[in-house]
Amino acid sequence: MRKLLLIVLLFNSVSWLHAQDETVKKLQADSDRKIAKDANDTAQMTWKTGGVFNLNIAQGSLSNWSAGGDKFSLALNSLLSTYAFYQKGRHHWDNTLDLNLGYMNTTSLGTRKNDDRIDLVSKYAYDIGKKWDVGALFNFRSQILKGYDYNDSSNTLTSQFLSPAYVLLSPGVTYKPVKSFSVFVSPVTARWTIVMNDSLSARGAYGVDSSKHVKTEFGAFATVNFFKEFSKSISFKSRADFYSNYLHNPQNIDVYWTNLLTMKLGKLFAINYALDLIYDDDARLFGPDRESARPQIRSMLGIGLSYRFSNR
Repeated sequence: MRKLLLIVLLFNSVSWLHAQDETVKKLQADSDRKIAKDANDTAQMTWKTGGVFNLNIAQGSLSNWSAGGDKFSLALNSLLSTYAFYQKGRHHWDNTLDLNLGYMNTTSLGTRKNDDRIDLVSKYAYDIGKKWDVGALFNFRSQILKGYDYNDSSNTLTSQFLSPAYVLLSPGVTYKPVKSFSVFVSPVTARWTIVMNDSLSARGAYGVDSSKHVKTEFGAFATVNFFKEFSKSISFKSRADFYSNYLHNPQNIDVYWTNLLTMKLGKLFAINYALDLIYDDDARLFGPDRESARPQIRSMLGIGLSYRFSNR
């Protein structure tokens, strides 16, 4: 009887230890397991945010150089381009902000600004078809720091923050045949030209009446946007704005065209080429008498740091 009891107790002990061992293994397995969220249990993200920061630096120096040139030159250019896109159902709200700032320093010319821009675009739209939507667009453009026209004898102030600044409000229709290309058209657009600097407004700069700070215009507006990623390392972005003032010389169309070609070199470096063209019929700062409007062209090639960020 004793032997039988010992055998039963031994069997129960082995069974209990085996059960405990399996329990421990299961707990270990559960602790090592990665928990993934079920996509069906979470709401679709309505905001998509991100951007890119570029910093380009170029430096040169000459010593006893027979061909001539500045002994020292240094150029520093930066770009911060951010976006915040909202989408829910047929509603879209797209926001972009571009900030450019660049300086150059040479032995003969000293330090000068060679790039400066603030460009904010906000557009609300409601889909009315696969390729069409209706909505309204808001655009604010200005610069950050003072700009000068450099003469041999003196420097003349030509711009600063809010001098000029352009504010545009435009209801219209968008046609988007493909993901990379869209056209927005508005036949009823209000635009305000702002010149807050007293000396510039006194001269009637940028089309404002002498000693006035704001000029109101009414006209037609169109903007064409293109963005294409040709590969993981090459992308191209282009935007062209056209504005015609119904109230004054409607045939003289203002043009604002920006282009940026980016070629990545690894994760943190890139080659960037930017080409901008502006024609503003009211920016009559050129010619012998500084009373003519001219196409304004900026071309810049740089290599440097490039960092992208997003919430996805």
